[in-house]
Amino acid sequence: MSEFVTIGRAAARAGCKVQTVRYYEQIGILPEAVRTEGNQRLYSESHLQRLVFVRHAREMGFSLGAIRDLLSLADDPDHSCEAADAIACEQLEQVNRRITHLRALKQELERMVEQCRGGVIADCRVIEVLGDHSKCADRTHGARA
Repeated sequence: MSEFVTIGRAAARAGCKVQTVRYYEQIGILPEAVRTEGNQRLYSESHLQRLVFVRHAREMGFSLGAIRDLLSLADDPDHSCEAADAIACEQLEQVNRRITHLRALKQELERMVEQCRGGVIADCRVIEVLGDHSKCADRTHGARA
């Protein structure tokens, strides 16, 4: 397809910001756009397809490194999809760990709110628990993975 679009149109069609398009181009996730004589970026349909791929992968929580690997695999359509499956499985494991973590946080927040006495800040359970991690029922949410 010989139709090219400006960076603003490319961003709009992909559902992202102009700065995001520039960033992806800068870090090499998106190939450099062709330039007009006036130095304006112009993006092809293949740029747009790649940009949509990246945006969707980011929405699913994939890191830029994983996206770079997936794009490299996508550029070789005859290659086995085993590596892509492994990347997706790792992402699924990360999502499951975050869900477990969020459930624990939800339970702790519910417990804090239920125990709040509704009086003054000096007696506030929310402030007390946030100020003293040892008062949490589940202390794993303070640990960094």
